[in-house]
Amino acid sequence: MEKDRIHPHLDVLRGVPKGDSMNIRPKDLNRDLTHEDAAEALALLRNWAGQVTDEEVAALDPLVSRLVPGREVSNYPALARAYPEEFEVDDVYKASMPDLQNGPSSLIKGAKRAIQHVGISNFRLPIRFHTRAGKAVGDDVTLETSVTGTVSLEAEKKGINMSRIMRTFYKHAEETFSFEVIDAALDAYKTDLDSFDARIMMRTSFPMKVNSLRSGLVGYQYYDIALELIESGGQRKKIVHLDYVYSSTCPCSLELSEHARQFRGQLATPHSQRSVARVSVELAPEGDVLWFEDLIDICRAAVPTETQVMVKREDEQAFAELNAANPIFVEDAARLFAQQMQADPRIADYRVIASHQESLHSHDAVSVLTEGTTFDAESLDPRLFQSLFHVG
Repeated sequence: MEKDRIHPHLDVLRGVPKGDSMNIRPKDLNRDLTHEDAAEALALLRNWAGQVTDEEVAALDPLVSRLVPGREVSNYPALARAYPEEFEVDDVYKASMPDLQNGPSSLIKGAKRAIQHVGISNFRLPIRFHTRAGKAVGDDVTLETSVTGTVSLEAEKKGINMSRIMRTFYKHAEETFSFEVIDAALDAYKTDLDSFDARIMMRTSFPMKVNSLRSGLVGYQYYDIALELIESGGQRKKIVHLDYVYSSTCPCSLELSEHARQFRGQLATPHSQRSVARVSVELAPEGDVLWFEDLIDICRAAVPTETQVMVKREDEQAFAELNAANPIFVEDAARLFAQQMQADPRIADYRVIASHQESLHSHDAVSVLTEGTTFDAESLDPRLFQSLFHVG
């Protein structure tokens, strides 16, 4: 009867030719099993284990390998307990080691679907960068840099060797980084990992000297900056991200404060708050170099009320005057940044995410403005705006 037939895939495990499975009857596993039953099951298991890879055996149960002729291991081996200082790995030993990530597709867990990004995030190393001021004299700056490297993974591949991404970067670690060097690194690990799409992002805190408004003091402002190189569908895009921190004075609050002074002789102060704009720009393919410093200058031209580093009384007064001369809503901020980027031929697509972290309200005011298809997104990261807080 049909209900008595064993599953067809067990025919292969038992070495039964196709067509003969009609004669195989399943055992009643609820009855008392005999030595003969155990021997038959062992033969079946050994037959299967001899036809598949070591990785597939390990995925079922590592103990199965002990049951395969030639792989027997004592149940109570005398294991060495001291670290083998003198042991060296040769090619033969290395070839014998299991490699689950490069195993057959039968080891894949879950849906056999392509993965758009898989790799490593936030491995750090010191990297040298060119600066605009030092381009003529070769004066580079070395900065701690966090690297994220990912590649695409085809549906039929189990996984990737993630350490290859790190090894690729270390090959270039002594070079002064630019997008050209990142291009070379991307080429290398695409080849090493046999992937069709890839992405590299490098984040750092970039120092730049900033003059005070009136006192003549100079201090270092640090800017969160990221370089991103993306290859998708055979096309590469170079993107720079910058977090620009500024003060925003509410235009409505400014006018209401002046109204109280004018009509009631009441001293009042408008509310202002620390604000952050995350500006992301895709570099035009044939454009001139856009230095980090250039992008910072673009943001300053759009919104000049950048938070200050070195401040004396005259600087504080000047900052109050600067804020009063440039009151902005969060909508204004997004459009002012966009106006400056739209006018720069080195910039193709761009995105502005602004957050005014209100001192009046218990909530923040936010805006997102995009140009072009690179940054189009119908859905936003649920914690996107929370990531814009600037920790001093």
